[in-house]
Amino acid sequence: MLVEKNAPLQNANSFGIAARAHTLVRLREEGDVSRAVAELRLDRTPFFVLGGGSNVVLTGDVKPVVLKMEIKGLRLLEATPRAWIVEAGAGELWHDLVAWTLAQGWPGLENLALIPGTVGAAPVQNIGAYGVELQDRFHSLTAVDGLTGQAFELDAAQCAFGYRDSVFKHAAPVAGEGAGEGAHGQRGMGLAGRAVITRVRLALPRAWRPALEYLDLQKKCHETGIAQPDARQIFDWVCAIRSAKLPDPAVLGNAGSFFKNPTVTAEQCRDIIAREPRIVHYPMADGSIKLAAGWLIDACGWRGKTVGRAGVYEKQALVLVNRGDRHSERRSVTGGEVMTLARAIQTSVYERFGIQLEPEPVVV
Repeated sequence: MLVEKNAPLQNANSFGIAARAHTLVRLREEGDVSRAVAELRLDRTPFFVLGGGSNVVLTGDVKPVVLKMEIKGLRLLEATPRAWIVEAGAGELWHDLVAWTLAQGWPGLENLALIPGTVGAAPVQNIGAYGVELQDRFHSLTAVDGLTGQAFELDAAQCAFGYRDSVFKHAAPVAGEGAGEGAHGQRGMGLAGRAVITRVRLALPRAWRPALEYLDLQKKCHETGIAQPDARQIFDWVCAIRSAKLPDPAVLGNAGSFFKNPTVTAEQCRDIIAREPRIVHYPMADGSIKLAAGWLIDACGWRGKTVGRAGVYEKQALVLVNRGDRHSERRSVTGGEVMTLARAIQTSVYERFGIQLEPEPVVV
């Protein structure tokens, strides 16, 4: 466990926002979490877990203790008749895990290639792309209770996964307000600001089938004449598609997709289609309809626009970018500029479509 004071965070967040942590703790092994709980009294001191910094907007210096997750390790835990169970340290880069599993001959994560961030952040967000979500491959995880220092495990049901949602994004209810059954991850028990994920386990199916429902992948099948691509081909396609649409954070600071794709009822969708026949939408298994947030933003004329040093990416309106110098404390975008732009976009979309966009990144 390494403790740093007044630590710069500009290179620790993909937006390149200049901010500092009053206290930063580098966690490099699981025992470091329990030591941090005991020595820094995290039961009485707010803390914030930082992985790759790819899904966060810093609006100023961070007063809560910043726990920088750097626990590494990739291994095959078990090979069952149905799946390969792999385990990764929470500090591993997600894309590195995807590439490693394919190199071992274990398909299943290829649609999730090139998603920025660390493995530990993946269950929090229930990351997803091109028709596959983390919950489709999730097995279990290990975490440490930031209040007690005790380790515990959760399965998929206990993580309460939803669209870009999980138990880790919700605070525990106040006593007397439906605290549920009281066990980690069970119904009604939020773990936001409490759980520190240290290891994640995934089940990669032996009976693998390609997930090709998304239009971009269907176009690739048509262009190449490959009707039944293997996992490596899908991985390459996804990397190419994402690279063409999304800027490299090392060059142009950003937090990836800034807004969640909203869901509406079939009736609401019909009303919108009557006014906007070209709107991009996807039917969901539960009968609801997912709308493409990027299309909504683009339709409101925001593509390429800027507010201060925050801008909307020219190639993908769903991405907000740093138009300043991401390597300069004085000339980089501020969190305030990013959120001002985000709120202006939300207002435009609501006024035109009656839909409230919800940001994906954590705002600190």
